[in-house]
Amino acid sequence: MNIAHSAAIPVVETERVILRGHRLDDFDAHAAMWADPVVTRFLGGKPFTREESWARYLRYAGLWSVLGFGFWAVEDRTTRRLIGSAGFHELRRDIEPSLEGIPEAGWGLVSTSHGKGLATEVVVAMHQWGDAFFDGGKTVCIIDPKNIASRRVAEKCGYREVLKTTYRGEPTILFERLAGAATG
Repeated sequence: MNIAHSAAIPVVETERVILRGHRLDDFDAHAAMWADPVVTRFLGGKPFTREESWARYLRYAGLWSVLGFGFWAVEDRTTRRLIGSAGFHELRRDIEPSLEGIPEAGWGLVSTSHGKGLATEVVVAMHQWGDAFFDGGKTVCIIDPKNIASRRVAEKCGYREVLKTTYRGEPTILFERLAGAATG
């Protein structure tokens, strides 16, 4: 993976959303999203505390400065409200096979944005940026087997199931996407 570091977080725009850097005034909306049991049901099964949301929020900001890529705030173009977070990270997860050195895609939207095609729109946009940034390399994502909606988004965006594994003692599916895979 060839990574060029940049202090600037790129802005990626679609018809309905803007992917941009997180701002401090986004935090309350971010914490509310991660406190919603609908949002977290496939991510450990329990809502995040405000403290856990803050740690996640700081991780999002730090990824860009350390790795040159990270998670964007997902802003609704019409309302200008934060409706989610999405992007790439490298978390050094304790998982087999190891994902170290491979950008891992992730996305989460407020529950009122579910079922509207927004996740697919966001994931397509972030991969258009990622395909260029990661210089043709592959990306991965892990998804709870019961999370049918995220599995569909991943598959629409060019991800293919590699294997079933476990993470933190729970079943998960590892997906892989080669740069330039058909999306949408």
